[in-house]
Amino acid sequence: MLTLLTLPLILSAALMASAIRRVPVGQVYSLYRHGKMAKLLQPGIHLVLPLRDRVVHKIDLAGQTLRFEEPCADASDLRGTVYWQVLEPERADAVFEQVDQLIRRGAIEALQGESEVDRSNRRDLGRRLKLSLNNALRERGMMVTRVELDNT
Repeated sequence: MLTLLTLPLILSAALMASAIRRVPVGQVYSLYRHGKMAKLLQPGIHLVLPLRDRVVHKIDLAGQTLRFEEPCADASDLRGTVYWQVLEPERADAVFEQVDQLIRRGAIEALQGESEVDRSNRRDLGRRLKLSLNNALRERGMMVTRVELDNT
C-alpha cells in the first residue's frame, strides 16, 4: 500500500525536476519542441515542458578550438588550430553539428589554392586562411578569431 502511494509522488517529483533547466553563464541552450526550435535559453534558470521540450544544442559562447591537417604533395603537411566562436546562436544553431566539418573543408579548400611559395610564410597564410573561413562562417553566425599553423 505504501509503495502505491509513494510511486506517484516520486514520479511527479521527477517530472517537476525535469521541468527546470539551468543554463550556465557563457552558454546558450537551443530548446526544441516537436522537432523545431522553439527558443534559445539564455543564462539563468528556466521552466520547460517536460516530455515535450528538449535541449538539442548547448552552445558555448566563449570560444572553441579545432585542429586540422591538410596533406600536401611534398613531405610537409599543413597542421594547425582554428579558434572560433559563436556570435549569433540563433543562426549558428542550424549548422552547429556540422561546424567542425565546415571549418575543416573550408581550410582545405583555402589551402589548395595556395602555391608552395605562398605557404612558406606561415603568418600570412594563417591570416588568409582566417579571412577565407570568416567569409564562409559569418553568414552562419560564427567567427574565426585566430588561426595558428604548426611549423613542420
